[in-house]
Amino acid sequence: MENKTILAIDCGTQSLRAMLFSSEGELLSRVQVEYAPCFRPHSGWAEQEPELYWDSLAAACKKLNQSVPHYFASVKGMGITTQRNTMVNVDKKGKVLRPAIVWMDQRQAQPVWGQRGISGAGLALLGVRKKIGDIQIQGKCNWIMQNQPGIWAKTYKYLQLSGFLNYRLTGIFSDSVASQIGHIPFDYKNQKWAGRFRLSRRLFPVEADKLPDLMPAGEVLGLVTPRAAEQTGLQKGIPVFACGSDKGCETLGAGVISASMASLSFGTIATVQTLSEKYMEPVSYLPAYPAPVPGCYNPEIEIFRGFWMITWFKNEFAHSEVEKARQMGVPTEEILNQCLERTRPGAMGLVVQPYWGGGLDQPEAKGAMIGFGDVHTKDHIYRAVIEGLGFALKNGIEKIQKKTRVKMVKAAVSGGASQSDEICKIAADILNLPMIKGQTHETSGLGAAILVARGLGWYPDISEAVENMVHVEKIFHPDNTHVKIYRELYERVYSRMYEALKPMYSHIRQITGYPE
Repeated sequence: MENKTILAIDCGTQSLRAMLFSSEGELLSRVQVEYAPCFRPHSGWAEQEPELYWDSLAAACKKLNQSVPHYFASVKGMGITTQRNTMVNVDKKGKVLRPAIVWMDQRQAQPVWGQRGISGAGLALLGVRKKIGDIQIQGKCNWIMQNQPGIWAKTYKYLQLSGFLNYRLTGIFSDSVASQIGHIPFDYKNQKWAGRFRLSRRLFPVEADKLPDLMPAGEVLGLVTPRAAEQTGLQKGIPVFACGSDKGCETLGAGVISASMASLSFGTIATVQTLSEKYMEPVSYLPAYPAPVPGCYNPEIEIFRGFWMITWFKNEFAHSEVEKARQMGVPTEEILNQCLERTRPGAMGLVVQPYWGGGLDQPEAKGAMIGFGDVHTKDHIYRAVIEGLGFALKNGIEKIQKKTRVKMVKAAVSGGASQSDEICKIAADILNLPMIKGQTHETSGLGAAILVARGLGWYPDISEAVENMVHVEKIFHPDNTHVKIYRELYERVYSRMYEALKPMYSHIRQITGYPE
């Protein structure tokens, strides 16, 4: 019987993974290429050389070819999913004009619209002028236009990282609709580039001819060129399919195909997403993103630098656990599970609000830990961090449910921290939902593979592809005793913390110069 495989590329912030999947969703082989951290020419900046991403893709493909040549030679189609809002400027020949500005970059542009004149007065009357200004200053296209006009003048295409990698594979400036997430002139409701009078076009005035052509997820973007084949070891002519962003593909790969199920990402950025056939804004001016399921949306709430807090905890408090894990050859989280096993729900009254940065609806937010006393140990701090992230995700689910008017009855978990059963159990208890963990934690790659399988015609629709390719490994059911404790902590303490502390955050900033 002929082997038929799919190549999925997942290009993240710290590494790129090349994965081979079977038509049944089995992860046959995986190669990970880690790369140097983003470089920071100035405080708050984050840049990376786009060629590094392409070189990593090529290296990963070659390693797959060396390790499993029979599977690699059987690739019938491929797809790319990448980090969101990492932007690349190229000239007409596809040559990179400057380092990519990565999603975590914090430089600020000057607002380009709505701060003066009639428009400014109108927005001020509506009470949204500052919010509109804050959105614009995050636009890296605006920053380049204002600070590097020569670069912008030479820019032929302004691409998501996915668009850049798709171009390198196919020679065509085309990308998936479901990858267009960030500070760009995109019409999220109608899932196309924004028209002349749409708000996002005013906020991010990228010329229409500098933007790539867009294709629905699951459609062919182009074929692997002879040059790309030579650089990667792929066979020329392999179809490259439009996929979607890493979070969107993760939601699909977790098996979420309706608004009654949540996708929880326990990654550097913690998110809760679902799938909706209707457009809505979970928070004002935060759009529902285009989903990899064509015509649908992924409403999302994000906890910025969410499970990065585990990294922070390891760096600041867990040196002995890190060393023990190194000696045993296991992930540090496996050792830190003992902190959770030694403590009880509620962390002896220690509550963490995991805001490492403000959001659109809570701009003054900062991190907070309350209830600290001499009874608390390092174990309690770790549990409180994990529980705080669970409370934040619960708050996100409530906001999404309010907009969709659909009650979520189960959740799927993905991301690095989801490999900890203890963390999954705590999440199930806090959310009071069955927590499903898939057979592979590479759910973004699996989501891309599902789209390719559908595009190749192996399945008649996305639902059947998901049914055949997503497999459950474990289900964590809520413990009713723990649910009661968490419900009371959430309702009587956590959900009131922001409003109670909000004035103090402002005072701290005014007195000490703490950054916004």
